[in-house]
Amino acid sequence: MTSKIIYNGELRTTATHLQSGTVIETDAPKDNHGMGERFSPTDLVATALGSCMMSIMGIAARTHHIRIEDSECTIEKIMVPQPRKIGEIVVHLYMKGQESFSDKEKAILEHVALTCPVYLSLHPDLKKTVTFHW
Repeated sequence: MTSKIIYNGELRTTATHLQSGTVIETDAPKDNHGMGERFSPTDLVATALGSCMMSIMGIAARTHHIRIEDSECTIEKIMVPQPRKIGEIVVHLYMKGQESFSDKEKAILEHVALTCPVYLSLHPDLKKTVTFHW
């Protein structure tokens, strides 16, 4: 098992990662009857995409001796109605760590980011707009 989730009431949950004991609390967003005081489940989906991209780029960077420390990623989740779902995830990757990146290094990092497990697991109809800032 990966996690255990408890419904706390008031549209909130507590998820515990079983291997590490790390806890994440969620809250429904304000526009869907919640208080919006924590990540919503759909926020976590969008955030997982950016986190996965950066983690996979970190693996490739280590393998190819590319420095990407202090790189950052911002995520925007855009919901659509009928049925209510994530319609688009906008990802901005601000690449830092070394003074410049060669075309080969950029190609390696972009390829792995756009083929990370979360990216590939998301439904093809979900629009994923990804911009790399070198």
